[in-house]
Amino acid sequence: MKEFAPDLGLVAYCGVYCGACASYRRGKCPGCEENEKAGSCRIRACCDVNMFPTCASCTQYVDVRDCTKFNNFFSKLKGFMSRSDRPACVEQIREVGLERHAARMARPGWAEMRRR
Repeated sequence: MKEFAPDLGLVAYCGVYCGACASYRRGKCPGCEENEKAGSCRIRACCDVNMFPTCASCTQYVDVRDCTKFNNFFSKLKGFMSRSDRPACVEQIREVGLERHAARMARPGWAEMRRR
């Protein structure tokens, strides 16, 4: 699998690394931050209001799964469709930091953050 240069701007508000997504790499999606279609995303809106780069910055919830903006039907559906484990991404960001998360997700083996 090809390694990509880590880019902090490609870490979505929910923690997923857009740079590792096939849709992003094929030019079919601009990534979370630039995606105008994501305007209705409750996660994105919450992070914007609170000026968080990701949900990992939120201290209101120890477990991101307790947040109804993060853990709701539409968010679960998006995670299911993209086969991503977004809670694991947020946990990793909290554990190792945004820069190391992006670096890990950009290298071969990023699939460990994907649902099996």
